[in-house]
Amino acid sequence: MLDFCFTIPYGLILVAGGVIGYLKKGSTASLGGGVGSGLVLIIAGYLSLKAFEKRKNSYLALVLETVTAAVLTWVMGQRYYLTSKIMPAGIVAGIRFVDLQCGFF
Repeated sequence: MLDFCFTIPYGLILVAGGVIGYLKKGSTASLGGGVGSGLVLIIAGYLSLKAFEKRKNSYLALVLETVTAAVLTWVMGQRYYLTSKIMPAGIVAGIRFVDLQCGFF
């Protein structure tokens, strides 16, 4: 699977978004959520990349990616539903939903 092609860059985007949210608004929730979920995705992408190099599948990476995608989709989807703000909740929920669909491909 080539899931690492999407997972690692998106993990980096989440880390950057968490840091930017913290620097602009002082939000420790943004820092913790963005950096935490971003690092999980980067690790999962790295595991998947190493398995791909060995021509195998990393089921641990797939589970990490799927669970992270489902949780982020749910949390950010609920946040978007309550606030109707497209940034960042709607964007993150939409991207994670697409990634979740790619995981089953």
